[in-house]
Amino acid sequence: MLEPSVKQKLLQRVQQLNAEGKLLSRAQLDQYYGTFRSRFGPDKLANLDGEALLNTMHAQNKDSLVYWLEFKNDEDFPAPRFGSIAGGSAFKFGIFRYKETETWVTGSPKNPKNLTVEEAIAVARKYRDQLLRGVEALRQLPPNGSDDDYKSLQARLDREAPDVSDLSWGHKYFHLLSPDKLDKLHNPELQRFHLLKMLQQPPDEGNGRYICAGRFVAAANELRISLDNLTEVLYSVGGSPHCYWRIGTSDGTAPRNHWPLMRDGNCVAVGWPALGNLSNFEKSKESRDKLQQLLAEKHPASPQAVGRARSQIFNFVLGIAESDVVLASDGGTVLGIGRVTGPYLYDENSDFPHRRPVQWLSLDEWRMPEPEGLQTTVHEVKKHVTNLLEAERRVQGAPPPPPVHPPAKPPTNGDGTRQQSPRLEGVPGRIQAVLERKGQLIMYGPPGTGKTFWAERAAFDLAAYWTFGKAFDQLAEDDKRVVAGNDQGNGLVRLCCFHPAYGYEDFIEGYRPETVDGQISFRLRDGAFKRLAKDAAQAPDRRFFLIVDEINRGDIPRIFGELVTVLEKDKRGKAIVLPVSGDVFRVPSNVYMIGTMNTADRSISLLDAALRRRFGFIELMPDATILKDQVVGSIPLGPWLVALNRRVCEHVGRDARNLQIGHSYLLQGERPLKDFAAFKRALHDDIIPLLEEYCYEDFSALQNILGNGLLDADKRHIRHELFEEGQDAELVQALLGPCPEILASPEALSSESQVEDVAVEEEGEEGADQ
Repeated sequence: MLEPSVKQKLLQRVQQLNAEGKLLSRAQLDQYYGTFRSRFGPDKLANLDGEALLNTMHAQNKDSLVYWLEFKNDEDFPAPRFGSIAGGSAFKFGIFRYKETETWVTGSPKNPKNLTVEEAIAVARKYRDQLLRGVEALRQLPPNGSDDDYKSLQARLDREAPDVSDLSWGHKYFHLLSPDKLDKLHNPELQRFHLLKMLQQPPDEGNGRYICAGRFVAAANELRISLDNLTEVLYSVGGSPHCYWRIGTSDGTAPRNHWPLMRDGNCVAVGWPALGNLSNFEKSKESRDKLQQLLAEKHPASPQAVGRARSQIFNFVLGIAESDVVLASDGGTVLGIGRVTGPYLYDENSDFPHRRPVQWLSLDEWRMPEPEGLQTTVHEVKKHVTNLLEAERRVQGAPPPPPVHPPAKPPTNGDGTRQQSPRLEGVPGRIQAVLERKGQLIMYGPPGTGKTFWAERAAFDLAAYWTFGKAFDQLAEDDKRVVAGNDQGNGLVRLCCFHPAYGYEDFIEGYRPETVDGQISFRLRDGAFKRLAKDAAQAPDRRFFLIVDEINRGDIPRIFGELVTVLEKDKRGKAIVLPVSGDVFRVPSNVYMIGTMNTADRSISLLDAALRRRFGFIELMPDATILKDQVVGSIPLGPWLVALNRRVCEHVGRDARNLQIGHSYLLQGERPLKDFAAFKRALHDDIIPLLEEYCYEDFSALQNILGNGLLDADKRHIRHELFEEGQDAELVQALLGPCPEILASPEALSSESQVEDVAVEEEGEEGADQ
C-alpha cells in the first residue's frame, strides 16, 4: 500500500501529465508492444538460425534487436519511452561487430576477444535460447505477484538465463514482452531509488533486477494506471537518481561549530585550508596522487590518515554531484538536509574554505535510525537504507525552510643584454611566430574554438616574458596588474571589441560630446589604438598588445582609415598626419595586434584585400582531442562532438565547415565538463540555439543534425522537457540516437574499464584531519 501523502502526490502528477498529453493510452501501448513482438518475439527468434539469427539480434544496423532496444525512435517504435539502456559501450550486448574491421568481438574493454562468424553464431544461439526461457518464466508468473513470487522469478532467471537476465537489454526485452509484470526501470539501483521516493523500503533479497518489480505492479494497480505510465510519473516526481552524503559540521575542537557557516551561507564546507584551491583537480589517478602528496606536505599525518583524508576530500570536490542530497550532521544527529546546486567553490578567507553550494530542504534536527560514517567528515550514506528513508520522509513532509538572511627591471642575460622571450608551445607558439613576422594577425574559425582564449593567453605570456622573464601565471599580483591592467585598462595587454556602431573615432581619434556647465560641447579624444601607441612610444623597452575581439563585425576600412598604410612591419615608425587632429602619428615597433573573428558571422574571404595582405592568419577549428577521453552521462564528449559536426557539415549547406560547434562549449575553464548537469546546460543554452540559428526556416536540416529524439516533428520544436529533472536517461538516449556508433569508440570502451575510487568509504575521526 502506498502511504496517503505519496499516493496523493502521484495521483496529482498523473492528472498533470495526462493533461499535458505525456501518458499513453492502453491502445497506443499495445500497438508498440505488438510491433516489437511481431519482429523480435519468441516465435520469430525461435525460427531463426545461423547468420540470420546473428544479424537479427546483434548487427549494427537499424533492423537489429539491439538497435531497436537502444536507439529506435520513430512513430513505429519509440525505444526511449520504454526505458533507457544507454551507457557503457557496445560490450554490454555480449557481442558486437567492429564497424571498421567487420570482426565480431566479445569479452570486455580490458579483455576483448575476436570471434569467428561460427563462434558469434553460437553466442547468439545461447542468448536467444535464454531469452526464450526467460519469456516462459514470466508467462508462468502469477498476475499481481507478491515479493516472494518475484524472488522466485529472480532465482529462476539466474538459473535458466544467467547471461542475459542480468543485463539491461535483457531486462528491457523481457519488459516489452511482459509489460504488465515487469517495470521499465532496467537498472536495479534506479528501481531502488524510486522505491525510496515512494517511501518504501526495497526488498532485502539481494540486488537482482527482478526483485522489486512486484512493488511497482502493486503501485500501478493502486493508482489504476499502466505500469508504463507509473514509471513516467515516478520520473517526473522523483527526478534523476542521486546519492546521499553525510557532511560533518565540526573541525574537531567543538561540536557543530561550523554549522552556522553552512546554514547561513547556503553551503556545506570542509577544512584542510592549507591545501589551497582544488578547482583544477579532476577524476584521474594523477589528481589523486597529487592530492595525496599535497596532504602529506600540508597536513602531515600517518599514511593511513592521509589516505582517508584524500578519499574524503576527493569525494567532496569531485564525487558529490549536482542534485545530490547532503545531510549536515553532528555525530548521528542530522542538522539539515540540502540539495547540492553547483560545483566546488573555494573561499580563501575561511578556515573551512572548500565549499559546495546547497539549497536547504529541511532544517529539522533528527537522529539517524542507524548512524553511519560517524568517524568521517565526508561519507556516502548507503549502508543502511533506513537512514535514506528517514531523510526522504523529512524532505517530503517538511515545508521549505525560511530564507537566511614598481615595475621590475627588464630581464637580462649574464652579459647585460636583453633576454629574449622563450619559444612558446602549441597555439601560443603559432601566434608568437606570426606576430614576429607580421606584427598583427587574425585568428578565425567557428564559434567556440578558443580564439579569444588563445589570443589572451599568448599576449599575456609574451608581455610577461618580455617584461619580467616569467610566464604570466608565475608573476606576483602587482606584476600581473602591469600586464593585464586595472579598471582603466592601461596594461600591456588591452582588449576592445568591434561592432557595427564602432568607428574611426573609437579606434583612432574623434570628437565626442561632453557636458560643461550644463552646455553640450565636443572634445577631441584619442581612441583605443592611438592611446596604446602613445604608451608604447613612451616605454620602448616593453611590448604592448591590443586584442580586437570580433574584428569582422565592424566596418574595418572605416575604422582603420589611414592606419592600414603604416601597420606593416617594415613601415613601423613611418609618420602619417591624422586628418582630424592634424597630429603626426607613428605606429611603434613594439605594438602588436591580434584580431579574432567568427567565420559563422562572415567569411574570411570577404575581408578587405589591403587588410588581408597586412595581417597573418591562424585558423582554429573544433578540436575534439582537447576533450580527451571525458565521458559524462554515458556521452563520450569527443566522439559525440565529432559526430555532431559531421552532421552539421552534411546538412547545413555550402558554408557548413565554418558553422561547426567548437570544443569550448564543452569545457569548463580549460578542462572538459565533469558532469552531466553542466553538459545539459551547455547543450540547452548554447549549442542548440546556435544550431537553430544555422538552420533557420529549415527544420528538416535541424532534424537531421539533432535527430528525432530531441525534436518534436509534429510541433516542429525542440523537446525542452528532456532537459528537466528526471529526464537524463531519455536525453542521453536522444543524443546517442543519431550516432550509436560512438558507443564503440575508444573513449566509450575505455570509460567502461576505468574504476574510479571517487566514492571509497574510509573511516577516520571526524574533523581530526582538518
